[in-house]
Amino acid sequence: MTAQEKRVPITVADGDGIGPEIMDATLRIITAAGARIDIEKIEIGEAVYKRGLDSGIEPSSWESLRRTQVFLKAPITTPQGGGFKSLNVTVRKTLGMYANVRPCASLHPFVSTKHPKMNIVIVRENEEDVYGGIEHRQTNQVAQCLKLISRPASKRIVRYAFEYARANKRKKVTCFTKDNIMKITDGLFHRTFEEIALEYPDIEHEHWIVDIGAAKLADTPEAFDVIVMPNLYGDILSDVAAQITGSVGLAGSANIGDHCSMFEAIHGSAPRRAGQNLANPSGLLHGALLMLVHIGQGDVAERVHNAWLSTIEDGLHTYDIYKDGVSKEKVGTREFADAVIARLGREPHVLPPARYAVGVEMDLSIRPGGEPPKKEHVGVDIFIDQRNGNPDEIAARAKSVATDGAKLVVIANRGSKVWPDGNPDTFWSDQWSLRFEGKPFSGQRVAELIAALSTAGFDVIKTEGLYTFDGERGYSLAQGQ
Repeated sequence: MTAQEKRVPITVADGDGIGPEIMDATLRIITAAGARIDIEKIEIGEAVYKRGLDSGIEPSSWESLRRTQVFLKAPITTPQGGGFKSLNVTVRKTLGMYANVRPCASLHPFVSTKHPKMNIVIVRENEEDVYGGIEHRQTNQVAQCLKLISRPASKRIVRYAFEYARANKRKKVTCFTKDNIMKITDGLFHRTFEEIALEYPDIEHEHWIVDIGAAKLADTPEAFDVIVMPNLYGDILSDVAAQITGSVGLAGSANIGDHCSMFEAIHGSAPRRAGQNLANPSGLLHGALLMLVHIGQGDVAERVHNAWLSTIEDGLHTYDIYKDGVSKEKVGTREFADAVIARLGREPHVLPPARYAVGVEMDLSIRPGGEPPKKEHVGVDIFIDQRNGNPDEIAARAKSVATDGAKLVVIANRGSKVWPDGNPDTFWSDQWSLRFEGKPFSGQRVAELIAALSTAGFDVIKTEGLYTFDGERGYSLAQGQ
């Protein structure tokens, strides 16, 4: 059997709501087009949650995913209420799916859009940022969510974006961050982008602050090509990008890992539309196209994609994109799939035909890093819970119990300086941060400070170490400091 004839095992989950209908349509289309796949079915989602598994997936299903390393997943319904973890996040993080890839191209004039020339790909970091879900309620008034950005994850996703651009003959990669405010976390992502961009002189690169970048994306998306972002911005803006092409319901998504990858629609399970033969299968079908390319069957993906474009051109549209004067016939899920199958072998006449790179390898190897910087412990932020606090009174008590070599330098409330010389107009909550500095600092000194503050009646809720790296400060100043 040649490589072209080799069948690839894949794991398939029908999901909830409209999931079984759109999965049936998708599988019928790609198998009719000659997809060389062997399907293993697993159950996930609502039924599994209701059996008492908070993850939404059976332990036995992990065995299938690790064996096939390819997961085609329909949308699921997560029960409302506390305690149920997001299955998507669980699968992505458990199996190391670090890159989320969402192509968004307009279908003008056949699907309504204000952006007829739009054709972008959003590459989103998929494992960290605030999506680590590390949250704590610290006081009666204050909750926190930790934003974690690492150099290895940033290097991996940025390199993926440039390799994707090169493999798919894209001309530019743009980075979105908010490093004018989050100078350390988003700053790390931006600096990593600039460093890796130097290895790709054939590809243009640029950086935008995410707020104005989002405005530009919504107004002039044709200004962008490939956009790489940390997790939260990528999640939000990939949905925006899909919607302004014409419909979120048309977009598919790839979640790429070194060992296992997952392919899906970006929309939800839409239980109100379930069982009515109404749903548009295009989002999941586009996820399947990304899957086919991933498993080396770009020839099948191209055949399916062009048949789908021909169906769109011929005006056979499901209810969500149907428009009088443009559409020719409103069709259901099954009929839409039948129409795509009937057009296999055809190419569109107006829309650009789909072309997939075949046999192009992406170099995603991990490059060795340089010597680590010298890390020095120079202080600690100690957070306390005090409802009726006064900065001057807190400072006086804290200074009176501070240990030798630990100087209280600033008190902040929700990141804003309130002592010394605080502004009386600054709003106070019940969470206060006391910053102690000194050289050399140590874990023992932190423990002594916590014990002394606790003895003095302070409710210590958290600490954060303050470090320098090769002499560069590795922590932010308080606003106004």
